[in-house]
Amino acid sequence: MTSVVIYTDGACKGNPGPGGWGVLLRSADGSEKELFGGELGTTNNRMEMMAVIEALAALKRPCRVTLHVDSQYVLKGMTEWLAGWKAKGWKTASKQPVKNVDLWQRMDALVNGVGHRIDWQWVKGHAGDPGNERADALANLGVESALKARA
Repeated sequence: MTSVVIYTDGACKGNPGPGGWGVLLRSADGSEKELFGGELGTTNNRMEMMAVIEALAALKRPCRVTLHVDSQYVLKGMTEWLAGWKAKGWKTASKQPVKNVDLWQRMDALVNGVGHRIDWQWVKGHAGDPGNERADALANLGVESALKARA
């Protein structure tokens, strides 16, 4: 199984507002790939989730993944809340519909349905971690691309 280190980040200018996601993938052989994209009228949480979705979708076969996120929402959603939401028919503990359910379901399919072995790592955002800083820069490029597409 190939080992891959991934850093993801999302950005939003206003919440909601134009947003972007960024991904830095590093293979065990030292090669790197950068991805980014954006949307108008989105939220920071959705962009954080899109970064993870796009990162995992870019992998061509099951991998051993060390996945760095600076979003507690994504981290806790995938490692603590997901099983309960699914068991409750995508409802929260207070019986409300799960926000961003479309993206949670996409992420769940990529995380649990493809065969990746994922080690989730939280990294403090904007604290000098080189991988996170690059993912943040890519997310901001995603915002710019969304704004240019609108123009």
